[in-house]
Amino acid sequence: MFDAMIRRRIDPVLDLWGRSLARRGWHADAITLAGLGLGLAAAVLVALGWTAAALVPLLASRLADGLDGAVARATRRTDFGGFLDIAADFLFYGAVPFAFVLLDPAANGVAGAFLLLSFYVNGATFLGFAAVAARRGMQSTARGPKSLYFTGGLLEGSETIAFLAALCLWPAAFAPLAWAFGALCFVTAAARVLLARRSFAGS
Repeated sequence: MFDAMIRRRIDPVLDLWGRSLARRGWHADAITLAGLGLGLAAAVLVALGWTAAALVPLLASRLADGLDGAVARATRRTDFGGFLDIAADFLFYGAVPFAFVLLDPAANGVAGAFLLLSFYVNGATFLGFAAVAARRGMQSTARGPKSLYFTGGLLEGSETIAFLAALCLWPAAFAPLAWAFGALCFVTAAARVLLARRSFAGS
């Protein structure tokens, strides 16, 4: 919901850092993989019970997720880079909730399964819309230059990062937070289905 507004504020800073990293020889794909590594490290810390400590690599991984695109814009954007970025994002967003299930299966198992189901459905509508939009030649830069067509929604990257950070700070509240966030993910997915019906009607 807030991604477009936040990107307008942070993209100039990220682009500045991205140009600096590009001059030093950094590659966008390497930063994507580093960000994924940090995100998976955060998940491991969660599973081990060090949830507060997990917040540091979690946030660092999201910073890397912004910087890889900035470096790509400063050098050369590739289709594989866009593919790798979205695949890494989906792995990260699934790994952290799964880690909370491993932390306490009895308390978090059902809520975690519901949350991951909602991520699966929301991700399917997101990628499905992007695939059809690409075939139709549709473009959007509301959230900055992207390899995929990014549709807005009630829950986007900013809200998901804030949610995962809240889980790290208040792990005992995982179940109610997961039920609530998962329900909102389904609302987001349903809204995207309605958007697709309006956007792709007649073909």
